[in-house]
Amino acid sequence: MTPAELSRTVLRSVRGAVEEQELSVPVPARIVVQPPPRPGCGDYASNVALQLARQAGRPAREVAEILRKRLIGSSGITRVEIAGPGFLNFTLGDGAQAALVREVLAQGDRYGDRSARGVSAGDVAGPGSSPDREPAPDPDRGPAPGPGPAPSARDVVVAEVLARIQAAAGGAAVDGGQVAPVATPPDLTALIARLGVDEARWVLLRPAAQDPVRVPERPVQRESNPRFRVQYAAARARALGRYAQELGFGSEPGDVGAPARGEAVGECPSDGSVSAAQNLQTFHTLLATYPSAIETAARLRAPDRVVRHLEATADAFFRWHDVCPPLPVGEQKPLAVHRARLALAEAGGTVLANGLRLLGISAPEHL
Repeated sequence: MTPAELSRTVLRSVRGAVEEQELSVPVPARIVVQPPPRPGCGDYASNVALQLARQAGRPAREVAEILRKRLIGSSGITRVEIAGPGFLNFTLGDGAQAALVREVLAQGDRYGDRSARGVSAGDVAGPGSSPDREPAPDPDRGPAPGPGPAPSARDVVVAEVLARIQAAAGGAAVDGGQVAPVATPPDLTALIARLGVDEARWVLLRPAAQDPVRVPERPVQRESNPRFRVQYAAARARALGRYAQELGFGSEPGDVGAPARGEAVGECPSDGSVSAAQNLQTFHTLLATYPSAIETAARLRAPDRVVRHLEATADAFFRWHDVCPPLPVGEQKPLAVHRARLALAEAGGTVLANGLRLLGISAPEHL
């Protein structure tokens, strides 16, 4: 069960309770499920009972119990618990993580994109681009506005990326998904000349709106640079697929936690600080919540939300990858667990590549 499927399942339980007069509330348009605030509280949580309690005129825990009874036994849900003032915590079945990986791989470059058609890098004039011709005037728009303050490099790049993010979140796309090209500001031209396109865009998009842009002296091609780390993780995921092909096996979503021969029984080897199971859960959660990160970025007009989600995903990829290698080690032969881990790595690479393209930053095959 994916987060979207879980959300729909909870929504059906609310609708059923209303139809059978267990609750007297308007049925919400959608239910938000998200990772719990701390480990040990299931796979996902929802505050829907707290939201409905006031309208229902009943305690939140009482509303939560009504929904819990309806959700018990739902396909894909192993356990439903009530926590605190009325939160619902969900533990999903063993196949939930494999189902998520399967969904990411099936959707490919459309994962996280709710638009009628994806807004590709070619749809939006990026910094430094030179259109072949000016767009035709639109008579319905009236005369062009007079000259105003020249946009800064940050203004231009943020506006361009927000158009992509809002389209991907299912919002109305500007001009059918295309953004009219604008002249590249001189400060952006200088920044690109100094850092290159990818680093320049990352530097401008990473800070929150209220934070200043911090420009490095030069781009650093090592893992201490978050932009490089994200690109490297995406490239590494693709390389794993190539290496696996050379070894004669491919990916197949499944149980990635089962030990391969020579590994500790019960879980992959741990680094001693955070368990491998927690690393795996964090990685899966970040893949599952990528679409909601885009929606949040669109709603708040904050592309930095996507940037930071990609950074967290890349870090989680490496923490998991380093202790649970997707490829056989030494004399090992490829097993089902390696195929499952390879599928998870490829799903991670898909999310990272999709996010980079959304930001107008390259996702290279090799790095």
